[in-house]
Formats: sequence, C-alpha cells, structure tokens
Amino acid sequence: MNKKSLVLCSALLALMAGCSRSGMVDGTGSATTSVAVPANAAPKSATPPRIAHGQQVDIKAYLSTGRTTIFDFTSEYCPPCRAIAPYLHKLHATRPDIAVVEVDINRPGVQGIDWASPVAQQYGLQSIPHFKVFGPDGRLQAEGQEASVLVRQMLQKLP
Repeated sequence: MNKKSLVLCSALLALMAGCSRSGMVDGTGSATTSVAVPANAAPKSATPPRIAHGQQVDIKAYLSTGRTTIFDFTSEYCPPCRAIAPYLHKLHATRPDIAVVEVDINRPGVQGIDWASPVAQQYGLQSIPHFKVFGPDGRLQAEGQEASVLVRQMLQKLP
C-alpha cells in the first residue's frame, strides 16, 4: 500500500469513528453521481468557508447553488474532524460540482468540544464529524450515518 492510500485509509477510519458527546470515539458516522455545474452557478471560494463559530446558523443560507453542498459539523478539538479536514478541503478544491462548508460548533474561548454551544443544540449533535448533504437543487439528500457513507464514497474517488 502506498503512502497516499495509507493516509486516505486513516482519514476514512477517522470519519467512521468520530467523536461522540460521551467523550468516547464511536463507530457511527448512497452514492451520488457527479452533476455538471450550471453556467450561472455562483463561484466558490478556494477553501471551504467556516461558519457558525458556536452560534445558531441557518445552513441553508450557505447552500452553493447548482452544486452538491456538504455541511461538515466540526470542532478543532475533535481528532477525527482534524484528520478528515484536509480531504474535505481537497474535495472542495478539485470537484467543481461539490462545495464543502465547515460548521464550527465551538464558541470562541471554549476549550474542548463545545456540545453545549447554540449550534450543537440547534442541530441536536451527538457525535462529530457530522454531515448534512444537500443536492444541487437545495434539497437535503442525506444526514448523519447516511451522509457519512456518501462523503466516504466521494473521498474514495479523489485523485
């Protein structure tokens, strides 16, 4: 197994493990086809935007029109979240039909995973990374475990 494959396998294992609210690493975490991006789709940033910072947020306001949008609920204090982040950034950068948006669940100054934050409470988060995947039409395609499987499949197809 080459180094690239080994690193990707490690990141995928981190995705499957996740950080749970109990403080334990847990094992909770359908394929989609690539969709052409409409010519009128808004340009996306080079790196995924990071939103919320612990505050409540309407994630639908951050949908990327004409693209599959992956919302990654994350914390800098979650080792699996940190492990998968570079791959999500690469997915965002290399796939014009996919946009990734990081939803930071930590309020400024809070050390450790901020399960009590308004955004964590708003979305009822029990483990992270937690994903919500919206289709190019703006409709929710998958969340939670089903979304994790979708994201894992997308990551496995990275060059």
